[in-house]
Order: sequence, then structure tokens, then C-alpha cells
Amino acid sequence: MEAYDRLIKLVQDAADDIQKAEGGNKAAGTRVRKQMQQIKATAQEVRVGILASRGSETPSTPGQ
Repeated sequence: MEAYDRLIKLVQDAADDIQKAEGGNKAAGTRVRKQMQQIKATAQEVRVGILASRGSETPSTPGQ
């Protein structure tokens, strides 16, 4: 799933800034907050995609 791969990349990209923000770097904190919004939106895309794929499955009937 493309959205899931994008989500993983966003989380990995945020790791350095998170460490900097914990060290007191205010600019890194701002970047982390922005990245967290992107992560949230992408996670929602993954969630919707999973629900859509689950809804598009056709139930199999016995004997066919």
C-alpha cells in the first residue's frame, strides 16, 4: 500500500528532528509538529484504504 510506505518514510524522517526538539531546539519542535500533522493525515489515508479494501471484498458463498 502506497500510503503505508509514505507513512513509514514520514516517521523515519521525523526521528532526527524529534531528538533535536527534545534537546531544546525550538525550530526542530516546530518542524516536528508539522510532520506530526502530515503523519496524522497519512495514517488516516491508510485507515480509509484498509476499510475500502475490506468493503470491496465479495463474500464467497458455499458450493460455488
